[in-house]
Amino acid sequence: MSSSPETLIRNARVIVTMDRDRNELADSDILVRDGVITKIGAALSTQGNIVDARGCVVTPGLVNTHHHLYQTLTRVVPGGQDALLFGWLKTLYPIWARFGPEEMRISALVGLAELALTGCSLTSDHLYLYPNGSRLDDTIDAAGEIGLRFHPTRGAMSIGESAGGLPPDALVERERAILDDMLRVVDTFHDPAEGAMLRVGLAPCSPFSVSRELMRDAALLARDKGVMLHTHLAENDEDIAYSLAKFGCRPGQYAEDLGWTGDDVWHAHCVKLDSSEIDLFARSRTGVAHCPCSNCRLGSGIAPVRNMRDRGVNVALGVDGSASNDAGNLISEARQMLLLQRVANGADAMAAREALEIATLGGARVLGRADCGSIEPGKRADIAVWDVSGIEAAGAWDPVAALVLSGPARVRDLFVEGRQVVREGQIATIDLPRVIADQNRLARRLMG
Repeated sequence: MSSSPETLIRNARVIVTMDRDRNELADSDILVRDGVITKIGAALSTQGNIVDARGCVVTPGLVNTHHHLYQTLTRVVPGGQDALLFGWLKTLYPIWARFGPEEMRISALVGLAELALTGCSLTSDHLYLYPNGSRLDDTIDAAGEIGLRFHPTRGAMSIGESAGGLPPDALVERERAILDDMLRVVDTFHDPAEGAMLRVGLAPCSPFSVSRELMRDAALLARDKGVMLHTHLAENDEDIAYSLAKFGCRPGQYAEDLGWTGDDVWHAHCVKLDSSEIDLFARSRTGVAHCPCSNCRLGSGIAPVRNMRDRGVNVALGVDGSASNDAGNLISEARQMLLLQRVANGADAMAAREALEIATLGGARVLGRADCGSIEPGKRADIAVWDVSGIEAAGAWDPVAALVLSGPARVRDLFVEGRQVVREGQIATIDLPRVIADQNRLARRLMG
């Protein structure tokens, strides 16, 4: 993870800045010093490291706003492959109940490495179950080892099956203990400073697994501590039906009543938001983490992203958990989003550059990171270098649009805070083959 104070990314074919004017700069360089972009232009010089980006498109690092890193250990599980959301969860809960700290950490390492290789420099994570001594600390350790900018959330479930909830009783926690640990992780780990590598949010899992009181108390605690709030909302028809039956209102109204709207809140999925809920989110600047591949995999539907964007909702991308995706490739999510919006609204519903904007600047905005998401002097040096000289983009007339429409789907290089996390297509910070071997060993043990 060490680096010289300066790095020069030189001779990029195109730099996609995502600045206010969405400038794209041909044959240009980026100078990075102490984790910050200092200059952009032609024929820059340095006494530090030089990275030749000839034949490459350079973008801001992608931003992932919804994930369950622990689920990377339970991909393609029989019995859950063809189920809707609630049935899928009931299949997986008993398996997750056998996890411990090692499973949490190794699964997070694999998931974070997969994100890095697909251009992601900043990711959130939603960890809402803590069996057998697991803690949020396990995933935080993994992110520090790999070197990604991290926004984990202390999730929770408090209503088990015996009380009318979905999760088994063995996986829920007492609400007092949940709030105590939320306070602990915020006080221990949250860094509000510009350029922070680690921020923490609070994230009761969903309206069908926690009480109204915990939702309200978590919101009050988050505001008191100045941290963000996250949960699942309006994911599918079952979710809407549950809200109407249990709370007598739609999910958007439930969220608003409990203090869960505002620019410090982002909700995952939002596939079934209606027109009034979209207007509510636009007015309140509430963010949305759109998870197109997971929504397809679980048959949840096509989220109204075009409508949200047109009305001013801040929309970002999320890969969701690998158990419901079953991949963690963020650039593929951008392509899937574009295709679904075109299926729903016509071939001109979303352009490749808009999809790339949502995957970068959109994610930074939803996570409250004004210091990230674009390539400009003064912004953090989170930079993805994509080699477009290979077979995926061969014959592509527009190398920027090719990133979304044809590929490549993996980065050549990735810098986070100016430090190189991916080098020549390989993770540079951990022994990935060893971690994969550990992951497969743990998966075999769970299968037994």
